[in-house]
Amino acid sequence: MGTPRRQLASVSMLCLLALHSTPASAQGVRLVSAPPVTNLAAASTGHIEGSVTDEAGKPLDGVVISALGSTTAFAVSDKAGQFTLKQLPPGPYVLRAHLQGFHAPRSTMVNVRPAARSASTFTLRREATAEAIRVAEAGVGTTATTSAIAAPEPITTKAGRDESDFAWRLRHLKRGVLREAATKAGLPQDDDWFITDSFQFLGRAVGSSAKAASALFSDLSLGGQVNLLTTGAFDNPLQLLQLDRTSSVAFFSLGAPVGTHGDWAVRAAMNQNDLSSWMLAGSYVVTTPVAHRYQMGMSYSLQRYEGGNTAALLAVADSARNVGSVFAYDEWEVSRYLSVSYGASYAHYDYLQAGPSLFSPRLAATLSPTGNTRLRFAASRDISAPGAEEFLPPTSAAYLPPQRTFSAISPAGMRTQELLNYEVGFERVFNGATIGVRAFEQQIDHQTVTVFGLRQDDSIATALGHYHVGAAGDANVRGVGVTFTHSLFENVRGSVDYSLSHANWQARATPVEYAVLTRWAPSSVRDDERIHDVTTSLQAEVPITATRVVVFYKVNSAFTSGSLAQGPGFDARFDLQVNQALPFMNFRASQWEMLVGVRNLFHESLANASVYDEILVVRPPKRIVGGLTVKF
Repeated sequence: MGTPRRQLASVSMLCLLALHSTPASAQGVRLVSAPPVTNLAAASTGHIEGSVTDEAGKPLDGVVISALGSTTAFAVSDKAGQFTLKQLPPGPYVLRAHLQGFHAPRSTMVNVRPAARSASTFTLRREATAEAIRVAEAGVGTTATTSAIAAPEPITTKAGRDESDFAWRLRHLKRGVLREAATKAGLPQDDDWFITDSFQFLGRAVGSSAKAASALFSDLSLGGQVNLLTTGAFDNPLQLLQLDRTSSVAFFSLGAPVGTHGDWAVRAAMNQNDLSSWMLAGSYVVTTPVAHRYQMGMSYSLQRYEGGNTAALLAVADSARNVGSVFAYDEWEVSRYLSVSYGASYAHYDYLQAGPSLFSPRLAATLSPTGNTRLRFAASRDISAPGAEEFLPPTSAAYLPPQRTFSAISPAGMRTQELLNYEVGFERVFNGATIGVRAFEQQIDHQTVTVFGLRQDDSIATALGHYHVGAAGDANVRGVGVTFTHSLFENVRGSVDYSLSHANWQARATPVEYAVLTRWAPSSVRDDERIHDVTTSLQAEVPITATRVVVFYKVNSAFTSGSLAQGPGFDARFDLQVNQALPFMNFRASQWEMLVGVRNLFHESLANASVYDEILVVRPPKRIVGGLTVKF
């Protein structure tokens, strides 16, 4: 090897020879050039081409074509009705066509492959009259002239029509439940409010009435809770290390007493991921011992899917699901021996095709002949929609927004479940313990079946994040139960409940659903059977370490098996939650805690549920929640 000076001289000589080389010698050396970046991108992406015509076969100009999949793309048809969506990542896409004055056709699914062209055609049908078009434009597509804030200058065509992407989105957004509620409440009616952040809308609602609310809240002691959580799902401990399966959740609650009669509270939660969702709930409860102790409230939930799962894209065809509910209950103390409870809840599910509004009344009477003896009669009619657990908030203080998507198990669609529940119970209170016996009867129409991992060729993440729902049929259930509750120690309280019931199935599912269930979840197809159930709960608090533990465990003899070769059998569900206080983090009146919870129990609450609601859940994944809780 030569010295550095010799090496530098050799490099200089080579450079001089290259500069003085003749064209002939330069042509003898061929340089290998790398392919352009655009060619590399085109090799890994695909295109969608197609045409749009009316019912007479004539091409339509100006039709907006949207593609929703692993990415979102838009195109506009030309005078020949042709459109092209370029450079799309491979995968499934849901295509929709939109044009003012035409009915939107059914969305279609197109699978894009690398370096390939896929075809899709649309046929649009004109609306009935031109008057309907003008009414629709006045209701959704135009900007209010009475607004005090000037709207941005739109992009208009020669005909004066706004053709920007933002204006197109406003014209075709679906009117939701909150739209009408906001109009009645006098909230700002900006056309873009329901595509903005949910907390921004909440800020508008609070800010618009801040002056009126200041007089109400000035003398109240506000309290609340803020949770910053992380949640995920797993089937084995190794999946806990995969951070791509988790999502962040923000939760807060705010409440205060209203005079000396009751308390009001507002709760909200939201998350942002492939599945973006948020929930908002408010309630008022009378807490003083008066003749009528009533409670009322409302909730609203939204779920929007932006991932690439084919089953989820087909299920959430309108890009979002909206659920709203209201409830009102009253406990009337007629005398010191008799009290009557009555009320109802009303919920609206926009993803249900038939009967989206559900009404569920309840009635109960409690007779107390002595101070430690109670006799209770109850009757209720509960109508629930498939997937209601993802939208309706539970009674606990902290809850999660919709975390999973779901779709119908068969082309028959989603059907609601109707439950008629009748119960008679007797309770006897001893020193530190309560023993109760009950007899119940349930009449179930279209019992819901929930199946995780139905498509065996999907990835594990898809199996954990998406499930299918169906109806197993109608059943009549009768049974008895015994409950024992006792305070074991000063800070430990537990309960054990045992029930024995006999189910008589009166009708089967539809032929299509029956074929799917017998193939993928045969143990969910039931005959007449006896069901043994043991449910235990334990609540403990350790004052020395400021630790609170809540454990729920359920064992049943008729759980649906996840194996295709096995029938119903014994299985268990659990729910574990641990709260650890952080004393060194307390500031003034705030209390900081660490929260960790693990559960494979699907339903948030088993109250007013049928016997089969939990045991007809096939292969539920385990869910973990952890994070920081601040109470003030």
